[in-house]
Amino acid sequence: MLGASRPNVIWVFGDQHRAQALGCAGDPNVSTPNLDRLAAEGLRFTQAVCGYPLCCPFRGSLLTSRYPHQCVPGHEYRMPPESKTIAHALRAEGYRTVYLGKWHLDGFHESEGRAALHIVPPERRGGFDDWLGYENNNSQWDCWVHGDVGAEATPYRLPGYEADALTDLAIERLRGLAQHPATPFFLVLSVQPPHDPYVAPETWMRRHTPGRIALRPNVPDVPRLREQACRELAGYYAMIENLDWNVGRLRTALDELNLAHNTHLLFFSDHGDLHGSHGQFRKTAPWEECLRIPFIISGHIPRYAHIEGETPLLLNHVDIAPTTLGLCGIDKPDWMVGNDYSGHRIRTRVATPAPDSAYIQAPVPTGHADSLDRSWRGIVTADGWKYVVLEGQPWGLYNLYDDPYELANLAFNTRFRHERARLQDRLAAWIADTDDRFALPSI
Repeated sequence: MLGASRPNVIWVFGDQHRAQALGCAGDPNVSTPNLDRLAAEGLRFTQAVCGYPLCCPFRGSLLTSRYPHQCVPGHEYRMPPESKTIAHALRAEGYRTVYLGKWHLDGFHESEGRAALHIVPPERRGGFDDWLGYENNNSQWDCWVHGDVGAEATPYRLPGYEADALTDLAIERLRGLAQHPATPFFLVLSVQPPHDPYVAPETWMRRHTPGRIALRPNVPDVPRLREQACRELAGYYAMIENLDWNVGRLRTALDELNLAHNTHLLFFSDHGDLHGSHGQFRKTAPWEECLRIPFIISGHIPRYAHIEGETPLLLNHVDIAPTTLGLCGIDKPDWMVGNDYSGHRIRTRVATPAPDSAYIQAPVPTGHADSLDRSWRGIVTADGWKYVVLEGQPWGLYNLYDDPYELANLAFNTRFRHERARLQDRLAAWIADTDDRFALPSI
């Protein structure tokens, strides 16, 4: 089945947007009416995880449905140019594929210059028909993009704030795509916010002040930590509310262009942000604030019987591409290792059984400040456990049902030796099944 009978798909995702930072997730600091509406009208995965809470590895796994050690193992690693991606799979089914925004998969090192001005050549753009973006750029008011017109394209500066300008580009592309209703499309909108630096347009910044931030219970009562967390979170929440507004603009455009009735809209993030939890900041750690991501499948297509609400299904980063294909009625190719959970949203698709666990890992540590400086592996289980190890050394064991803020580390408590052994056996099976290599501890 090719062409107009296929639904369209849009991915919208930001950077460092933790799952807890949504109104519908209960965060008292933030108002996200458009994302809350997506969740209310769609399916929200309350236990979605990023298999490696770091930008480049997540993005490689997102596009290829391969684990980081099989594709992009660390920061500033290039996705192998020969990699097959979801864009290849959808183009084979007659889709027009469009990528807009942050890429961070070409292996450019910031030590060699500014990644925002680095040209990603066409052969390393993941197989997308249309590509307009940038390698990396941590400066939302000074965002440069290139693409579409070839490898020698000169980057040009977007006007205003990045998320606003990229959404403008996405809406412009939608207008063009709407002129060809016989051709289904896959559009990706990848924005840097709410990644640091934590700044947003004044309209949103003035809504939040450090003194009014409610911190999570696992932020230690250390003044310098709490001051930094409150200061940064004020900007972080402003960025999220700006992104929410842009999602609303995108939905309005879909309605006006008569595309909403045939378009799946998926919202997610590449990983979270600790913001002082456990006395730490930023990413790469396997704590919940880093590991959990928002994941919503929305869009109402009348010819499908949709399932709405919330699901505790353990969706991982390698599952996003196969699930997206399933939403389009396309079976995943054999080179994808993730699971297709489209049947949990569309009743006419087979509902893949929920996994017993999700495999999480950090093959290559970044060495950045506020990051774990060594490799780790772990699992999160459907029955509420998290087990993480360093090479030859246990690191963390948490019962997330009893201890959602991970305040009690049971990894070295003999009372839980049988649970630890069970989880280590399951982790060993994940390592073997994915052809990974890692020295597990003796327990």
